Amino acid sequence: MSNQTCKRSEVGFIVQHSVFDSPVGRQDSNQPVSFTAMEKGKIARLTDRGFGFISREGEEKDLFFHSNELRGVQFNELREGDEVTFDVADSPKGPNAVNVNRA
Repeated sequence: MSNQTCKRSEVGFIVQHSVFDSPVGRQDSNQPVSFTAMEKGKIARLTDRGFGFISREGEEKDLFFHSNELRGVQFNELREGDEVTFDVADSPKGPNAVNVNRA
């Protein structure tokens, strides 16, 4: 059962979904859900193959990122030392950066 409210606006109806409608808040999900706030780091290394590594303060190991995970910036616009924000996701090869934005 959906728990939602509707409001009338000048351009039409706006549907607001409750937390129960989102995959993160769904109560009947059997999948574990993890959520962390956006993290900050700097581009440590860039390759000519469309991926690179992000360094984080207080962490020894740099995070891998692929150019497919860039948001609002193209891979060829990035430079080593650029500050970025990102989410961390687990993969079979370990944690990596996703949703990477220039800060």
